[in-house]
Amino acid sequence: MPLYKTITVNNATKVLIWKIEESYDYLSDGISLTNHCRERVDSMKSDLHRRGFMSVRHLLAAAGYTDHDLYYDEKGKPHLTDDKFISITHSFIFSAIIISDQEVGIDIEKQRQKILKIAHKFTPIEEYRTLANDDAVMRKLTMVWGAKESLYKSFARKGVSFLEHIYVEDFRLDDMKSTAEISFEDKEETYNVWFLEFEGFTCAYALISEKAGE
Repeated sequence: MPLYKTITVNNATKVLIWKIEESYDYLSDGISLTNHCRERVDSMKSDLHRRGFMSVRHLLAAAGYTDHDLYYDEKGKPHLTDDKFISITHSFIFSAIIISDQEVGIDIEKQRQKILKIAHKFTPIEEYRTLANDDAVMRKLTMVWGAKESLYKSFARKGVSFLEHIYVEDFRLDDMKSTAEISFEDKEETYNVWFLEFEGFTCAYALISEKAGE
């Protein structure tokens, strides 16, 4: 079982990452899905998406859960039946979950130069001119995108703009952590965010700050 990495963020928060190397049939063996999730995976045309979906069920098992402990609200946000918070991500050959007693979000992104072309849509690109080269800019932009995606998943309100409503505090590349804020309509939240780079991918995971509030 390629459980790629387990990160203990704190006593109540854990990140689990899976490297997807098995076939869909192998990943499906012994996994019981709810009717809703069976319909979802059966409707997927991409084999990689189907394998990613099933790998998440193995991550749940590694954390002591089954697919029947997971449900989705009307916004599509995942929840656990024991009231712990969960966030899920899948990108190409990696999937990950984060589970906590507090509100969380997680995202994995493949590091690609094309992010430089869309950066203006989610962050003030002029803030990155001090970086040494395009590779450093690409790495940092991927981190910022992942952080904003993590907050977006956690916040789960329609109409949130990555550019206008989510702010990531500037950080040094070697810090591998930052803070981020989301402010939309009547609600503001602050999160601590951590970054992890591996095999050409970036993982960002966010945990709501205890100082944050309505």
